Amino acid sequence: MIRTASPSPADTAPHYRTAVANDQIWERIREEAATDAVEEPALAGFLNTVVLGHETLCDSLSYLLASKLESPVMTALTLRDLIQHAFTEDESIPGAVLADLQAIMQRDPACRGYSTPLLHFKGFHAIQAHRVAHFYWERERFALALFLQSRISEVLAVDIHPGARLGKGLMFDHATSVVIGETAVVEDDFSMLHEVTLGGTGKEGGDRHPKIGRGVMIGAGAKVLGNIRVGEGAKVGSGSVVLHDVPPHTTVAGVPAKPVSYPRSALPALDMDQSLDEEPSGE
Repeated sequence: MIRTASPSPADTAPHYRTAVANDQIWERIREEAATDAVEEPALAGFLNTVVLGHETLCDSLSYLLASKLESPVMTALTLRDLIQHAFTEDESIPGAVLADLQAIMQRDPACRGYSTPLLHFKGFHAIQAHRVAHFYWERERFALALFLQSRISEVLAVDIHPGARLGKGLMFDHATSVVIGETAVVEDDFSMLHEVTLGGTGKEGGDRHPKIGRGVMIGAGAKVLGNIRVGEGAKVGSGSVVLHDVPPHTTVAGVPAKPVSYPRSALPALDMDQSLDEEPSGE
């Protein structure tokens, strides 16, 4: 008798991997949540409270973030008002939220649908909460912005200074122990894994943190230090320590990091290929 392998739970679970347009994402999230509420009754209350009871994606996200970041110092109700104010006043934030959801759907095979990062991925939560902290930092409400940074770090184990500037289409995979300094700049379509630091090299002030170009991918545990630039489409290998500028479309690795090859694609962040054995061009 020939035995065939039984399908794994991942093979039989419902998936919503087909991407949709931005204006259909909220409808898809509600569809996923409604299906999950029926199939997992223990989560029905949670899904109704966080997703199905809200009219818009920003309403849902503001409720979820406020629930996670509340403390004896600041209630969820107060936090939600602050978050919604940022979402309303800065028209770029809702669009960035959608771009980040699309990025995760396209790059993370563990993402079973748009509701997954919204409900469960703390890298996504940390980025969106940072956008709120940055909104208040830019308006010189420094005490509030730093309070939000502290709560994000305590709750999500992701420490992003509210002065740091982040683009859109970002994915922080796993995200635990990510640190991003005050004068860091991260451009669009960026991906990195856990335990990455975009930091300074000492106690100098001023512009002292890295500038990361579009489409860059940084592997787990890498440290990029100082006011240096990692060029567009570059790749940083896991565990590397980068202390100098990285040319565009170059793979660097090691301690200290040195060029080892060239990425196979123009924007490594999009394909998430973490190998270092690409053939250097011209060889």
